[in-house]
Amino acid sequence: MTVAKGFLPRFLPFINKKRTLSQQLMLVGIIITFVFIFLALFAPILQALGLLQDPTEFLDNPIHTPPSLKHWFGTSRLGYDIFSRTVFGAQAALQVVLLATALSMLVGVPLGMLSGYIGGRLDKVLLFIMDSIYTLPGLLLSVTLAFVVGRGIINAALAISIAYVPQYYRVVRNHTVSVKTEVFVEAAQAIGANTWQVLSRYLFLNVIQSVPVLFTLNAADAILVLGGLGFLGLGLPEEVPEWGHDLKQALAALPTGIWWTTLFPGLAMTTMVVGLSLLGEGLNEFVNPRLRKRQ
Repeated sequence: MTVAKGFLPRFLPFINKKRTLSQQLMLVGIIITFVFIFLALFAPILQALGLLQDPTEFLDNPIHTPPSLKHWFGTSRLGYDIFSRTVFGAQAALQVVLLATALSMLVGVPLGMLSGYIGGRLDKVLLFIMDSIYTLPGLLLSVTLAFVVGRGIINAALAISIAYVPQYYRVVRNHTVSVKTEVFVEAAQAIGANTWQVLSRYLFLNVIQSVPVLFTLNAADAILVLGGLGFLGLGLPEEVPEWGHDLKQALAALPTGIWWTTLFPGLAMTTMVVGLSLLGEGLNEFVNPRLRKRQ
């Protein structure tokens, strides 16, 4: 019972009645993120139930119909239902963002552990490569790669992921350098543990505390990068509902008073970014002991 009482307030403070401001903001971030994940996962089911229209179907209604009970977010220049495209846009964003951040994590974390543990020439070479990539603006790098690999969910994820690899690498490498001199690591080396055993059994769980935080913050940034690629026509195919592409199509009508075609895709993108950012900052409070002591 004593362990449970000490464990829950530390790792699940949002269930307590008395919450700090950062915990309240984290709860808001969790709710926002959950809503978008729910919409992304169940959008096809909602469409099958008749609650959502086909986001790629041209409607019989006049174009640029303002929001109404029939079309909650109105219709676009091409006659699309904006509400359906906004909901399905969450699905495209979730697919690309999760794939992009997962790819960058799967590359950056192992490289960071190897570089920090082995050191020497390997460490110097990887540091030079990662620092060179990190100096380039992320959006510019993603745009350049998108030109090369072309459109598509996997291609967009590849173009976005390259910019985040150095971040995972540097965080994990620095933690590995500080942890590899601990007594338990030296004891493992003394009993004959090889490099793979030390990395997987003794270092991995001790150097990835900050990875979930970095994952959520990179996911928030990746949404903006994906929107930028879509706005430039380099992200997903035009028939796929995507917020950045819809904003590009709606921009020309904005000066004529057609505000709803830009408001709702832009609001969805902004809200999801804010939710993931709040979630990441809240996770950082749990991971970083210094932040917990300030509460």
